[in-house]
Amino acid sequence: MSFFNIRHIHKSFVSGEVEEQILKGINLSLQQGEMTALVGASGSGKSTLLTIAAGLQPASSGHILFKHNDLATLSQEQLRQIRAQEFGFVFQFAHLVPFLTVKEQLELMLEVADKKVDEKHISEILELVGMRHRQDAYPASLSGGEKQRVAIARAIIHEPTILFADEPTASLDSKRSSEIMQLLTTLTKTLQLTTLIVTHDEDMLHYVDKVVHMRDGQIME
Repeated sequence: MSFFNIRHIHKSFVSGEVEEQILKGINLSLQQGEMTALVGASGSGKSTLLTIAAGLQPASSGHILFKHNDLATLSQEQLRQIRAQEFGFVFQFAHLVPFLTVKEQLELMLEVADKKVDEKHISEILELVGMRHRQDAYPASLSGGEKQRVAIARAIIHEPTILFADEPTASLDSKRSSEIMQLLTTLTKTLQLTTLIVTHDEDMLHYVDKVVHMRDGQIME
């Protein structure tokens, strides 16, 4: 079912005396258990749309509707709670805390989300992403692909509803990229996530359920 809806989103920036329109009336509905990819050239607005959908920056106008809430009407504290408890984030770089082990990265995320630290749940999630055998390792000893697997585990450990992924394979080689996309696909189906991913790599698009092409701040039909 569709329970995350992007409606009439506009985004503009003012540079000097010139107003630049980044997004021009975007409408998009996301479905549970599906991965939707935003693709387009640099400057098309895809990453801006993702950050607005995720409540990381405000739109100039329009609505992000989620669980009977309009994100535009929420306070900063309400937005923080939704981001911490309902949303998961994966970025191009893993951004792991260097002095925490793999397991401790997940424990920290649970604390941020005000969730109980459950050792069994942590083990299950690490097993899902193929990193249980590395739970006591520190980031410095992990490969790029392993770091991204840990980042994905951290993004889903608190059982979010929506998963946002901004260029999650951009720093990986083709083999690791395919592995990460296959993992995201599996997790989307297994956990019934609603996943929105930004990618420039068209070789990865066969992993997703829906492809949305963007150009000059608009969705191309």
